[in-house]
Amino acid sequence: MKKKIIHLVDDEIVIHDIFKRIFLGPEYELRISENKAQAKASHSPDVDVVIMDQMIPGSSGLEIFKELKKDDPSVRVIFLTAFGTIESAIEAIQQGALDYLQKPFNNIELRHKVDRVIKEKRLKQENVQLKRTIGERFAFDNIIGRSPLLKKVLGIVESVADSNSTVLITGESGTGKELIAKAIHSNSNRRDMPFSPFNSSNIPANLFESLLFGYKKGAYTGAVADKKGIFEEADGGTIFFDEIANLSDETQSKILRVLQEKEIQPLGGNQIKKVDVRVLAATNIDLMDRVKSGDFREDLYYRLNIINIHLPPLRERREDIPLLADSFLKKFCRENKKAIKGMSPKFLRHLMDYSWPGNIRELQNAMLRAVLLSNADVLDAEALTPEILGVNGRHAPGGGFNVKVDAYKRQLIVETLEKHNWVQKKAAEELQLKPSTLYELIKRLGIEK
Repeated sequence: MKKKIIHLVDDEIVIHDIFKRIFLGPEYELRISENKAQAKASHSPDVDVVIMDQMIPGSSGLEIFKELKKDDPSVRVIFLTAFGTIESAIEAIQQGALDYLQKPFNNIELRHKVDRVIKEKRLKQENVQLKRTIGERFAFDNIIGRSPLLKKVLGIVESVADSNSTVLITGESGTGKELIAKAIHSNSNRRDMPFSPFNSSNIPANLFESLLFGYKKGAYTGAVADKKGIFEEADGGTIFFDEIANLSDETQSKILRVLQEKEIQPLGGNQIKKVDVRVLAATNIDLMDRVKSGDFREDLYYRLNIINIHLPPLRERREDIPLLADSFLKKFCRENKKAIKGMSPKFLRHLMDYSWPGNIRELQNAMLRAVLLSNADVLDAEALTPEILGVNGRHAPGGGFNVKVDAYKRQLIVETLEKHNWVQKKAAEELQLKPSTLYELIKRLGIEK
């Protein structure tokens, strides 16, 4: 258990003894300072709360508070004040102190106040850490890429995240549909509620409804107790149906009812239960073709397709390949304790020329394989598979490496110029180029405002 660190700044020995009795126990650590120099030397960011006397020899509590705050803006201070100095204590609170206690103070009141301050501080730290963790996993900043197509997708995600509308995410396998669904959820007002993915292609048909809607004891052989379904467990949150096209017609009709009526009925039960769940769905096939062939309900299709987000294949956003590859390289080097510093031009050329039928997932697997097989400082083409090296002719048609690199340069320069309102000098500084070099690139690449 982490100790509660209390820093007392007071020159009275009697107060020292009182504090030692109040905060006696293994859960507390008490630091004592008698003047400004000691206070600054003993303070550190891990201190939970500072108890500061107003009157300190050679200084004042308020002055010391200001000094500590310069080095530690989050410092939390409670002032001890004698009769006649309450105005100074109020001034300290206006400067950012938490509270004050008047001497002689009540020992129990002091301990409760200190414990409450520490509890509030640690809860705040936990919330910040939780938000940071969620942000690191699903924030837009970690959906790698700078291509116009990806920016368009993220613009739609940002626009619809806080609504309750259903969203249909389409795109080839491996383009990151579940990651986009998680980004929608984690940036919505449902972010603190469950996100429940449901892969419709991996579940036997006879288990669909029991998993989705739950069941009552005795509903079928083996149902020995009541069981909540995914809809009920995700109440208030989001369900993500991956491969939605694989649902049976009967299950489709029941999901449509949930979307329309916001209610479910567990198998073997008579009770109707209200649920508040946002549905996101994904598919790698053309659902309208399934509608036309009679394999997917038209009414459910239109109910799901209120907002459509189409993820482009990797071959259509080639300028993102170096960024994604670099991100995977760093990730897999950390995980496998490798010290690979980068990718050779030849390695990168093969990545840019390959068609990537498996999209980002295939690139991720290729980078993992390369990291595991390479013992060099830099990844070279030998670490790639025959398919990526072009042995069986699966390279993308046309284009060429230099053309793709120019496209990447052009996009990077345009974005930097836009960021700086087309002031070339500022853009050159950010790109670490000479202004004359940037001017020549703008001219050669045909960039116009």
